[in-house]
Amino acid sequence: MSDLVRFGVSIEKHLLDQFDLLIRKKNYTNRSEAFRDMIRHELVQKQWVENQETAGAITFVFDHHRRDLLNRVIHLQHEHYSLIISTQHVHLDHDRCLEIVAVRGAARHVQRLADSLKAVKGVEHCALSII
Repeated sequence: MSDLVRFGVSIEKHLLDQFDLLIRKKNYTNRSEAFRDMIRHELVQKQWVENQETAGAITFVFDHHRRDLLNRVIHLQHEHYSLIISTQHVHLDHDRCLEIVAVRGAARHVQRLADSLKAVKGVEHCALSII
C-alpha cells in the first residue's frame, strides 16, 4: 500500500452520527475506507464532468424477440467500436437477454453510446456505471 497519511477532520456530531449509520448500512469496516471511497467517487465524477477518459460498463436488458432489435444493437456497437473493450451476452429467460458492454473512452462518447442503446425500442432497462 502507498504511504498512508493521517489527518484530522472537524465535523458536527449530528453529521458524524449520520455518516456512521451510513457506513454501517454499507458494511464498511471503518470510517477510513468509507472516506477513501467517497474521495474516489468524487474524483471519478470530476473526470466525467471534465470529459476525461473513463471506463465503465453499460448493462441493458432486452427482449430478443423484438423485430430487428439485435441488429440495431450490434450496429450501434460497431459504430462505437473504439469505445468497446468487450461484450458479454447472457440469456436471462426465454424472452429476455442481458448485455454487458465494457467501455473506455471520453466521458461524453461513452454517455452517447449508453444513451443510444437506451433509446433502442425494445431495450427494457439500460444503466451506465463508470469507474
